[in-house]
Amino acid sequence: MKKQQSGFTLVEIAIVLVIIGLLLGGVLKGQELITQAKISNITNDINSYISAIYSYQDRYRALPGDDRAATRWPLITAAGDGNNSVGGAYESTTNTDESRLFWAELRLAGFIHGAVDTLPNAVVQPVSASGGIIGVQQNPAPLGLGLMSVCAGSLPAKIAQAIDAKLDDGNAMTGTVRSLLQTAVPMAVTATAPTVDYVDLPVNLYVLCRSI
Repeated sequence: MKKQQSGFTLVEIAIVLVIIGLLLGGVLKGQELITQAKISNITNDINSYISAIYSYQDRYRALPGDDRAATRWPLITAAGDGNNSVGGAYESTTNTDESRLFWAELRLAGFIHGAVDTLPNAVVQPVSASGGIIGVQQNPAPLGLGLMSVCAGSLPAKIAQAIDAKLDDGNAMTGTVRSLLQTAVPMAVTATAPTVDYVDLPVNLYVLCRSI
């Protein structure tokens, strides 16, 4: 006598498919929420650093990093030259560059958080929610901004474009927010000016700069 082989009914298969669909939907929704949180965090960081610059100028009548009187803090032994321009690249690793002293002086003045126990700790550029550094650079000329800018590196295209849209026009090539396709980590903003808009591919990372 043959045993009857049991299998899944159509109803059972349908229930399993519905559960899988709900799980996938939840994962995708969770990923989207994480992306939106990163966009908001990085946008807020850029805005807060710009506000900190203005607050520092209002209090000390100088740009952080360029402040000749920054030796008011014993940690700063070689202050900026006071030429109203912050020297050095946003991704600089030279502690005496003004673009690095910039962070130490904002921290010592109490405008941003961070360690001030030693100069090497105080000058470190902050890291964004996307894992790239945030820095400042005077006149990132290839981007056509011509002014002091706050720059954030290693931004996926989707995040970079969303930040651009929040702060400016959403176009990598125009406005007060511009971006370059990143070819190194970190990448200096000394390449050719952007000639294409954002391209949302998994491998594409951007350096985004907002002029002050």
